Amino acid sequence: MENLTSEELFERSKKVSPGGVHSPVRSFKGLDHAPVFFKSAQGAFVTSVEGKRYIDYCQSFGPLILGHLDPEVKEAVRGMIDTAWSFGACEYYSLELAEFIIENIPFIEKLRFVSSGTEAVMSSLRLARAFTGRSKIVKFEGCYHGHVDSLLVKAGSGLAGLAAASSA
Repeated sequence: MENLTSEELFERSKKVSPGGVHSPVRSFKGLDHAPVFFKSAQGAFVTSVEGKRYIDYCQSFGPLILGHLDPEVKEAVRGMIDTAWSFGACEYYSLELAEFIIENIPFIEKLRFVSSGTEAVMSSLRLARAFTGRSKIVKFEGCYHGHVDSLLVKAGSGLAGLAAASSA
């Protein structure tokens, strides 16, 4: 990796990604500086390309609840690498995890694994609408509820970044 600053990396990134970011959530439109680019992480900390250490309050928006490079998770991942990477079909491992979760959390009767927060929100909305028979939802204006058009409308989070038009 080149020895570049976050500012330099952001300038490069704007040439290949709308607004210089891969998600509107990472857009720093309201700030007067580039987003911080990170090069490594351990536990609850991330380290910028400039070598500055930060507490990571984000934890990848949920998936890293055990922190970065948790030793037990790291070992489990290493153990699976030679078995499979991704199935895209029914498989034993997610079934076993679903049974474990349901057995240990009494109020969960059934669950579905999804690949992103957006999919989780979309599935939750479908379930809520089917269960209640209602079509309207309440959401917090200006907050990010996933990258789906019906939730980005007027939320202020649909912009693709600094250099993008509001319709991007």
